[in-house]
Amino acid sequence: MKVRKIFAIATATLVFIACGNALAQDTGGSAQPTPQGQSRSDVRKANHSLSNRVARALSKGGVQTTNVNVLAKGGAVVLTGSVADQSQIDTASRVAQNVQDVTSVSNRLTIRAGGQ
Repeated sequence: MKVRKIFAIATATLVFIACGNALAQDTGGSAQPTPQGQSRSDVRKANHSLSNRVARALSKGGVQTTNVNVLAKGGAVVLTGSVADQSQIDTASRVAQNVQDVTSVSNRLTIRAGGQ
């Protein structure tokens, strides 16, 4: 059981690193300024708060969140990790989209092998 948890944490870490690298790539345009009147710290706090609200909503909505990671950036939410079955993936999308301040949801959840 401990090996599974370590594997899940390692996988989640790799996903976050990969997502971070993808988000950090230059698109050729100028850098996006922070919203007017907000410091970078305020933006980070808002993103963190939104991630937490989405994670709580998923849990309350019946999604098994043990292996689910939520990343929020400016209202755009990315769900990564694994769940037991397709209904959990569908529920996660629906629940996340209904959280206040969520503007889009990218659902990258997968089904765990054996539905575990």
